[in-house]
Amino acid sequence: MDGAAPSNSEFGSFVGEYGQRLAGAMAQMPVATVEKLAATLLECWKTGRQVFLFGNGGSAGNAIHIANDWIYAISKTFGSGLRAHALPANGSTLTCLANDEGYDKIFSYQLAVLAKPGDVAIALSGSGNSPNVVEALQYCKSAGIVSFAILGYSGGKALTLADHPIHFAVDDMQISEDMQLVIGHILMQWLYKHRDRIGPRP
Repeated sequence: MDGAAPSNSEFGSFVGEYGQRLAGAMAQMPVATVEKLAATLLECWKTGRQVFLFGNGGSAGNAIHIANDWIYAISKTFGSGLRAHALPANGSTLTCLANDEGYDKIFSYQLAVLAKPGDVAIALSGSGNSPNVVEALQYCKSAGIVSFAILGYSGGKALTLADHPIHFAVDDMQISEDMQLVIGHILMQWLYKHRDRIGPRP
């Protein structure tokens, strides 16, 4: 069995440097805003309000992953999970909307059909400037949907559009995407820890 790569190898140094960048992003964690999201999700769980996640590329994959965790892993009791939806999950819907309405509308159109005032939207974006993410956040403002955004780089347009931005000032797409999952997993474990607070769902 191979052992760990020696620390003086090129790859070992690369792994260590990546870990340092990840730790640097963790040190930027805006805990108060993440705690606000945790409290909001717990309230959604209690009241039956819906949560919508969306993003592009790796962020789309993260949205699907996190929705899975919040539907099932926070409770593991039949029918008792959070009403979480990953808007990138349905390829038929995405390609239909992209073809007929334009790629910029693939998330906002779904929100207009599915979401109600008081529901929660969570944008996942490295740059914060993807037109479909920006348009979805603009729709949230007009429709009374509470919005959060987990962002990297400068935060882009989403930094000011989201009601509650969670921003990591890192110029690294992979670290930005890592932090999306870190937050998703923190929230999953926190919700699981507090699952006994949830009574019969409306």
